[in-house]
Amino acid sequence: MYKLGLTGSIGMGKSTTAKIFADEGCAVWDADAAVHRLYSQGGNAVPDFQTHFPQAVIDGAVSRDILKSLIGQDPNVLKKIEQIVHPLVHQDRTAFIAKSDADVMVFDIPLLFEKNSQSQFDAVACVYVEPEEQQARVLARGTMTEDQFKMILSKQMPIGEKRALADYEIHTDTLKNARQQVKNILAKIKGNQPHA
Repeated sequence: MYKLGLTGSIGMGKSTTAKIFADEGCAVWDADAAVHRLYSQGGNAVPDFQTHFPQAVIDGAVSRDILKSLIGQDPNVLKKIEQIVHPLVHQDRTAFIAKSDADVMVFDIPLLFEKNSQSQFDAVACVYVEPEEQQARVLARGTMTEDQFKMILSKQMPIGEKRALADYEIHTDTLKNARQQVKNILAKIKGNQPHA
């Protein structure tokens, strides 16, 4: 079983690339989706938030908007949230690994290098696109302003550094190009694996 970390910055095509890996038969675990599960009704994070941040629990689910405003009022809140969420995300990932029988597992983790977790994977692939294209994609979603986009970017490691640290790079300028690079990476991975 081969574990491939997948990372990149906002708007660089990571989710699309993860879907291509899934289409190619890989098992894909998505860190953001795991957090979403933990925060939703009945999610494993809800009881801890009920204890520490009861104002953030609405109708049995954790409200990200309320958490954002709490962090805005007191930056120390973020540390406490991370102490609650990170072990639960780790449990979610461990459970995913235990029940998967795919030859190649892909872990979609936006802050993989920022959290220094690359050693947990056999290799890391970084998706990238030119900065102008990245900004155009993010703003086209209509979910954030240019200032919000710049603030998110400021918290992420520059893409050049991520690319330098990665074992593989996937240029997502076109879907066709991204798909071909995914196929190439999988061919390399499968070619290097000892056959059982």
